[in-house]
Amino acid sequence: MAVMTPAGDYRTSYREDMTIFPTRNSRLALWLGLALLCAAPLVLGRYELGLLVNIGIMGIAALGLNILVGFTGQISIGHAAFFGFGAFASAWLHEQFHIPVVLCIPLAGFMTALIGLVFGAPAARLKGLYLAIATLAAQFILEDFFARAQWFTGGVAGRITEPFELFGWRADREESFFYVVLAFVILMFVGAANLMRTRDGRALVAVRDHYLSAEVMGINLAYYRTLSFGIASFYAGVAGALYAHYLLFVSVEAFTILLSIQFLGMVIIGGLGSVMGSLMGAAFMVLLPEAVQMVADALAGGAIDRALRLGNSISFLREMTIGAAIILFLIFEPDGLARRWRLIKAYWKLYPYSH
Repeated sequence: MAVMTPAGDYRTSYREDMTIFPTRNSRLALWLGLALLCAAPLVLGRYELGLLVNIGIMGIAALGLNILVGFTGQISIGHAAFFGFGAFASAWLHEQFHIPVVLCIPLAGFMTALIGLVFGAPAARLKGLYLAIATLAAQFILEDFFARAQWFTGGVAGRITEPFELFGWRADREESFFYVVLAFVILMFVGAANLMRTRDGRALVAVRDHYLSAEVMGINLAYYRTLSFGIASFYAGVAGALYAHYLLFVSVEAFTILLSIQFLGMVIIGGLGSVMGSLMGAAFMVLLPEAVQMVADALAGGAIDRALRLGNSISFLREMTIGAAIILFLIFEPDGLARRWRLIKAYWKLYPYSH
């Protein structure tokens, strides 16, 4: 007698529906991807590893902003300031109290979260354009603080940081620091994915989807709006601390409003409300300027360069391309790279009947 097996995608419990890796193939792809990443320092050069390190650091910061903007529906134009605060906080903790760097990084995240809760308090009563202006004010307030608080940031001279060290193992090169960033990326992204499966995570999404209905259901809007700022600031602080101990130097000029716009671009391009989309957007924003620079270098001095008389202005294509990419994604792919990746997976899952 033939055994009948169900066809289709059957999930009989909420736990099954919220599984991060629901299929065997997805779990195999996860372990294969991790194995390839662990082997990356053995085959890649310092330049390529540096790009991967930057993607990981920016991806953590972008994920925090995505929790705020994509999952909760709030807005922030001051994310770079919290990113910078985490960088300075970790360096200050290590120099002032001689705390190991491995502990300074999460402590800097908690310190940044407290600052985020303070500046996120207006979110309880403000929304839309008014909230955007409030976060813009936070950006400028913290920038001024960085420039004046020499005891904390080193002032305009900046602050030298120490490399990551654990049990005598120093991560002072791309080949070693890559593993530090990879570990934090896994922890932070798994934490965010599981947060969205909890009661608090579903409450954040409810606030985004329809705040009036969420309030009727008993969700405290002021609490969850402020909490989302704290969580986003924690992620920004951890990413900033990693950034500081990677460069071994932090300067006030690095955390301007332009970096905040880039973080927003990562979230928009990667996909609002997508955990994996945050990493995709960070990769896109890190790799796009490098690709444009390669094209610019190839065109410099060539026939096209001479015909258009671009000269040195071709280097500005880096900044122009970032702005153009954000506009094009808003027009043609508003759900970001995450949606495109889901469509690709669905196509091959149903192939050859994908229609």
